[in-house]
Amino acid sequence: MSLLDRLNDDMKQAMRAKDKEKLSVIRMVKASLQNEAIHLGVNTLREEDELTILSRELKQRNESLKEFKNAGRDDLAQKLEKEIEILQVYMPEQLTDEELEEIVKETIAEVNATSKKEFGKVMGRIMPKVKGKADGASVQKLVQQHLQ
Repeated sequence: MSLLDRLNDDMKQAMRAKDKEKLSVIRMVKASLQNEAIHLGVNTLREEDELTILSRELKQRNESLKEFKNAGRDDLAQKLEKEIEILQVYMPEQLTDEELEEIVKETIAEVNATSKKEFGKVMGRIMPKVKGKADGASVQKLVQQHLQ
């Protein structure tokens, strides 16, 4: 089942259950997907593109969540936490720290990287492997640790 099909099914369920919050988030994601499809000039997005959009939406909310918490806006922070929770359902299962570290080590060995100068090369190889399954900031931190 494609992401768009899942979103449509969940949207119908949210309408029946009168879950306004979930309905709002699903509509927003669908709009983002449709906008991206229009932007790319295609009828249906590839799974990789859908994942990119979902990741972008999650990242925006996580950044806003930090800002709201720093500003003491707990009401807005709680709303965003619920939105993040809803979006997480559509993301692939996240890699564990151990799995991520293993991928980093393997990629560093593949590229024969020995110094921080090769950071970009390593990141360029890792990110497609972990797209949607790991946060870029944690990947970056691990790569920096291993390239000392």
